[in-house]
Amino acid sequence: MTTNDTTRTAEITAETIEAELLAHLEGRTKTKLTPDHDLFGSGLVTSMFAMELVVHLEGEYDIVISGPDLKLENFRTVQSMGSLVLRLREAVVDRG
Repeated sequence: MTTNDTTRTAEITAETIEAELLAHLEGRTKTKLTPDHDLFGSGLVTSMFAMELVVHLEGEYDIVISGPDLKLENFRTVQSMGSLVLRLREAVVDRG
């Protein structure tokens, strides 16, 4: 892990993830959202868009989302995606 990686890891919090995801989603959907908004229940996110979110999260936060983590509940809200990102990043640091 480089100094930049360490700095970036230290800066990532649930709040920063939620803010980034809200900006990303609001830009894509042109809809004002809250962290607890049900993205699937409201029809804003389709299964295809959900896969785009997987790619976005993996690229933005240097994580891999696979297997049991690819379930609807992990992508239903910005809060749940933030929790998923934090959990997967912690797992990478623990293995590192």
